[in-house]
Amino acid sequence: MKKLLVALTIFITILSLNKEDKIIIPKEAIRFRVIASSNTENDQYIKRQVVKDLNTEIKNLSFKNNTLETTRTNIKESIPKVKTIVNNTLNRLNANNKFFVKYGMNYFPQKEYQGIVYEAGEYESLVITLGDGKGENFWCVLFPPLCLLDTKEKPENIEYKSFVKEIIDKYL
Repeated sequence: MKKLLVALTIFITILSLNKEDKIIIPKEAIRFRVIASSNTENDQYIKRQVVKDLNTEIKNLSFKNNTLETTRTNIKESIPKVKTIVNNTLNRLNANNKFFVKYGMNYFPQKEYQGIVYEAGEYESLVITLGDGKGENFWCVLFPPLCLLDTKEKPENIEYKSFVKEIIDKYL
């Protein structure tokens, strides 16, 4: 009974302190960003369609091999395919065909995500800029693979742990 009370106390304390899991982007990361031409409803729709159409390619870049170097190689090799996918999407939507794809060090503004502030700066990334590139953007992380565009599938070589379960297992 004493163990159960200790476990429940720990469990309740942890829940009150840790309301949501926070994902912290490591320094050795490769980001992905699609910037809309503007914030009009149509330009935001076009951005979402580009992201959706790139879904399979982004998953291949992120999860094919789990090393930083292989992810870099995969990105460099896939740029022609990425350009083709974006071009096809823009043509299908009768949208402005002006876009840029850049891989390397790109500027990211300060961003807050899940209560964590990511400082503005130059980050290794694959950036697709649509039209004037003055709209809201979609972003995620290609390496380590935190870019789950289709949340039904999960990457294979990532192990998820529950801190609460580990504490309970330790004391029970």
